[in-house]
Amino acid sequence: MKRPEPVSRRDRPAKPPLSRAGIVDTAMDLMRNEGAKAVTMRRLATALDTGPASLYVYVRNITELNALLIDRHLAELDLDWDGQESARARLHRVIGDYTHLLAGQPALAQAALVTWPEGPHYLDLLELLLRLLGDLGLDAPVAARAVDLLLQHATASAVEWAAHAAVDGQELTDLEATLAAADPTRHPLLAATGPELFTVGSPGARAGWAIDVLIDGVLGEHARRLPDGEPA
Repeated sequence: MKRPEPVSRRDRPAKPPLSRAGIVDTAMDLMRNEGAKAVTMRRLATALDTGPASLYVYVRNITELNALLIDRHLAELDLDWDGQESARARLHRVIGDYTHLLAGQPALAQAALVTWPEGPHYLDLLELLLRLLGDLGLDAPVAARAVDLLLQHATASAVEWAAHAAVDGQELTDLEATLAAADPTRHPLLAATGPELFTVGSPGARAGWAIDVLIDGVLGEHARRLPDGEPA
């Protein structure tokens, strides 16, 4: 009796070796093609033709994956400064670019609220912000705190913008209707102010105002400090 021919396991091409960069590349492809919600460890493992346990050798958890993905997106930012543009104008531009970048990826914007990006592009962003704030007159300890404050504000703004842009997001008219319903007896200041003052101005203009307020506040607080760091 003739023995059946064994089926070789080499019939299909060898799988490429796993790597952290390769995992992030695949996650980026999934995000572009299927949306950020598709990027789970299980879905990623399927796309890479492996088991989820294999991924944890390279990426600890979904939090670390989000940190790497955010950094990969930060590669799209212009993070150079030749000194020709004023430090304040350059600061406005990079914070605005960062906000718009995250607003275009709602799930990543949400993750960025509680996740520090991990990678060289995040470090490039911090380096640029420190240079700009240093040029405005802040020393390193204060500049570092200011960087944290500016990025927190920009990230929260990105989450808000992304939520409003969603199909089921609130409209500005919803806020106007809520404010217009203020009872003059219970909320006299709100009723007298009117909804317009809370909603006037474009998102860009309001964001620029907020950045200036934060910068001026930090500069003012820094100027009020004595050389030993104690309040004047």
